[in-house]
This record gives sequence, C-alpha cells and structure tokens, in this order.
Amino acid sequence: MTPMKELNVKKVSAAQVPVDAIPALLDQEKIDFQPLNTVDWPQDYPYRPSVQFRLAHTGDALLLHFKVHEASVRAVAADNGRVWEDSCVEFFSVPAGDGVYYNLECNCAGAMLVGGGAGRKDRQRASQEMLDGVQRWASLGRAPFDERVGDCSWEVALIVPARTFFLHDLKDLSGRDIRANFYKCGDLLQKPHYLSWNPIELEKPNFHCPQFFGLLHLA
Repeated sequence: MTPMKELNVKKVSAAQVPVDAIPALLDQEKIDFQPLNTVDWPQDYPYRPSVQFRLAHTGDALLLHFKVHEASVRAVAADNGRVWEDSCVEFFSVPAGDGVYYNLECNCAGAMLVGGGAGRKDRQRASQEMLDGVQRWASLGRAPFDERVGDCSWEVALIVPARTFFLHDLKDLSGRDIRANFYKCGDLLQKPHYLSWNPIELEKPNFHCPQFFGLLHLA
C-alpha cells in the first residue's frame, strides 16, 4: 500500500474576511498549494487536468481553495444535485475519528452537496440550511451552465463551518488529526476523469474509501 500523504494545516484568523478574499488571505498567510494529480485508473480514465488545492482553518471553520485548468467545464447541478457529473472538486474527511466520514463536493459554479455516514450506501445529506451556511466563491460565477468545450481555468473558495459536519457537534477543529482526501472528477465531461491527492488502490473508480485517505494535522 502506498504511504499515506500528510499535510500540516495552519490556523489563521479570517474574522470579517469575505469568501472572495480567501485566496488573498491564503497568499498573505503563505499557504502553499498542493498538487492534486494522482490518476488512479489510468487505463480507463487517463486524462489528467491540472488541479491544485490549499487549506487552512480558523478553529471553527475550514478554508478551502481549489485551482483547476481543464479541457472543458460544466456546471449543470444545483445544491444537493449530481455535482460529480460537472466539473467538480471534492473533500472527504473523518473529522471526529470515529469512522463516520463526510463527502463535500462542489462544482465550478459553487453548487454543493454534503453527505455523511459510515459507508457509501447509507449516506445522509446535509439540509439546504446547512449548505447555505457554507460561503462560496466561484471565479466563473454562480449561475449554472452547460458544458463549454475548450481550455478553461477556474477557481473556487469555500468557508466551511465546523457545524457543516452535521452528524457531530464539532466546535473547535484546532489540534485535530483528520483523515481526509481531495478529489477532482467530471463524470459527464467530454473527458471524464478521476484524480485524487492520496492514491486509491482499487480496481474501479470509488472515492468512498476512507482506508486510502491521507492525514491532515490541524494546528
């Protein structure tokens, strides 16, 4: 089994910082981008767009910033829809260390779904009220659109409150070690693809596999 990747996550202050200023804040805090570039199923899905992410936290929220360059973009889904079929970035995590993991998925227009549970089959979806609590910025705007073919670069930034992990009562993320993985997919794009941060050693595409998560050390 491939060694697990680990990442130290800096604690920053984002009080009164709007979500569209998160990239500038992370620049200021010298938070480095991490490559999201493992093609886990190259025989069937060889395409590898350019993807990177960076992460910080404020104690009561995660600050996520993704940058993507790919051959086409699509943003059809609405909140709690099939965002994985669009140009989609994802963050899966086990925030409480009890085996319950969350899938946070966001398309290039900021439409999101969040699910929680111990396995892939019995997932509970976050309410719209919970999703509305996640602040989102998308460089392409927030309106949905059909696939646009041609090289495109896009970014999303998210402020994810700890309460978004709705099956738990997490007030402070500081000092936690969290198993997690980051993904990029686009099931219905002209070039479907599946990329991960920490490699997945399974025969078929499956992001719901906590055994292959990496490790985040939150300061």
